[in-house]
Amino acid sequence: MVTGASRGIGRACAKALAKAGARVVVAARTVEALEELAGELRAGGAEAFAVSLDLADPDSIERAAKAAAEFGRIDILVNNAGITRDGLAMRMKKADWDAVLAANLTGAFLMIQQVLPAMMRNRWGRIINISSVVGETGNAGQANYAASKAGLIGMTKSIAQEMASRNVTVNAVAPGYIETAMTETLPAEVKEKMIGAIPLRRVGTPEEVAAAVRFLASEEASYITGHTLDVNGGLHM
Repeated sequence: MVTGASRGIGRACAKALAKAGARVVVAARTVEALEELAGELRAGGAEAFAVSLDLADPDSIERAAKAAAEFGRIDILVNNAGITRDGLAMRMKKADWDAVLAANLTGAFLMIQQVLPAMMRNRWGRIINISSVVGETGNAGQANYAASKAGLIGMTKSIAQEMASRNVTVNAVAPGYIETAMTETLPAEVKEKMIGAIPLRRVGTPEEVAAAVRFLASEEASYITGHTLDVNGGLHM
């Protein structure tokens, strides 16, 4: 199950996991885009299903998990969905703080709670939380977003310790600057400055993040848990 799968990193993760042989449930608020993705995956020979999900709504999370379970056992959860509400801390509205924490951190936690019982019974599971480089470094104007992504890393380590005895691994992936719809709108001078700070001198692609997710979901990563895998071109070391 991949949340926030309608575009960008989530879409790439769904494709990568489907290519690796997984039956994929794609979840997001925009069902039309999900249906298009699911159709594309099915055309490529994969089994794919779309479910509606709003991570800011606990009832929606419960409904989505139940709907996904109807298609089969959830062995892999990719917590990718997230939102931004940027602004300087001094002027940030509490509503913007609450919205970002509710979707990015609380929503991810509640999603994990939905899938853990079955993973524990089956004594196998992979949970991969998509954090961000700003969760490790901070970023001016994104106190809420950085806090939510840093929180994901702490949550990842805590749940990894709780679930290790049941062979359920919990890891995080922290992308740097990635080519997505969000970064496309940035002014050219901002992009140039951004790339100048990256040792590899380029932004990453959603597919490069998805490759890291696919690895952490595989048997080859069975001895890795509680880890944060940086995919950032050397921006943060």
